[in-house]
Amino acid sequence: MESTMLEMNENNNGLGKVEIAPEVIEVIAGIAAGEVEGVAHMRGGFASGVVERLGKKNHGKGVKVDLSGEGIRVDLYCVMKFGVSIPSVAQEVQDNIREALLNMTALQADEVNIHVVGIQFESVKLEQEIEQEM
Repeated sequence: MESTMLEMNENNNGLGKVEIAPEVIEVIAGIAAGEVEGVAHMRGGFASGVVERLGKKNHGKGVKVDLSGEGIRVDLYCVMKFGVSIPSVAQEVQDNIREALLNMTALQADEVNIHVVGIQFESVKLEQEIEQEM
């Protein structure tokens, strides 16, 4: 992730400039993805897990934002709930992220890539039953 700020040129009203940090886009995308039914959680590292156990929610975990000359690219790494239609949920996540970014920042995401990195089972018993069937 780049540490550069994204300058908002559309809002040039003579009062100054508005800049948005990539971390803000990460948080918006993370919250928008979490609102979709079927997404269990986003992937996070050890540090984000420790922070959440201490009571602080890390809304940007599992989200990578790339601001390049080609535009805004969002990569979301998530775990889906068992039994959902992954293509349908992924499409809904993409739509929700695009809409949230557009509504909150007036920015268009050029790419919203969903990476499904796991499946969360309802219970440990169900997971054990599936492993036994294999």
